[in-house]
Amino acid sequence: MKPVTFLVAVLGLAACDTQVESRKAEVPAAEQAATTAPVAAPLAASGPAATVQPETAPDAQQAASVVSLDPLARQGGRTVKLFGTAGGDPAMNGLYTYVAFYQDPAEGWRVFRLGDFLEYRVLSDAPGRVDLELRESTMDQASGAMGERTRRVIVGWAVAADGSAPATVTVTPAR
Repeated sequence: MKPVTFLVAVLGLAACDTQVESRKAEVPAAEQAATTAPVAAPLAASGPAATVQPETAPDAQQAASVVSLDPLARQGGRTVKLFGTAGGDPAMNGLYTYVAFYQDPAEGWRVFRLGDFLEYRVLSDAPGRVDLELRESTMDQASGAMGERTRRVIVGWAVAADGSAPATVTVTPAR
């Protein structure tokens, strides 16, 4: 069993792209400039520094795993968001993706796991739905060859008249 695990790990690492810098030329200059933060003059200290200790609460570790966050603004006043956490193999769908509905301070969030992907992109949102484009890794079981595909889905839920969080959500393939 261990040789198979080793082979899968080697194939996964071989599929990782180490030439990110070489693709900079493929990104239009206008888009490169838009993603680069402006450089500001460094600040000058104006008082004593405060020493901060590491956070030890377990939920801080979970929060630090969030790598993608998209508030859904068109949900009729409801607080709904999509988010992704890093937690798997980044070469093989390492973004655990969720939709969450805020209930109230006592209950917090109702969270639904949508799946594991390389990345997601919000195409549109409207009350009771969000349209997503998903990029995900694939593996041919016969050959062990890794690939990639892009697909689209509609994530839907019933909008309650009282504003409560839905009991379930659906994920429907779309084009």
